[in-house]
Amino acid sequence: MSEPTTVPVAASATRKAAMWIAAVFVLAAALGSVSGYMYGHRAPGPPLSDDAKRQQKVATLTKELQLTPEQQTQVDAIFRDTQGKFQAIRKDSDAQIEVARQAGRERLRSVLTPEQKPKFEEFLRKMDEDRKNRQPAR
Repeated sequence: MSEPTTVPVAASATRKAAMWIAAVFVLAAALGSVSGYMYGHRAPGPPLSDDAKRQQKVATLTKELQLTPEQQTQVDAIFRDTQGKFQAIRKDSDAQIEVARQAGRERLRSVLTPEQKPKFEEFLRKMDEDRKNRQPAR
């Protein structure tokens, strides 16, 4: 009596595993394509200026609420005043953040060796440059 061979079962299992792997890769490629498309089709261009944002808000409210010309003027003035207050708050908070940043940097410098300090200064220069490039124009 000869023993049954297990080759067909092994071949079937290998085939199933290969199909699952292929399915995972196809799904990953599809998901990557969709994600890339969505990322690539975000709102284009640089961020809007404060004036452009304000005008856009007034236009939206005019359309949604059927504002009269007089109301449009009043709404624009309210938005302009509010933006000015926001800018003043940002200016104060930016100044406070800068004071805290410089104090932290001084504390870091105090624990560094003379050999480490030039590398740290270069690190800070790059960090400041990156921050400057990320900040929208105000």
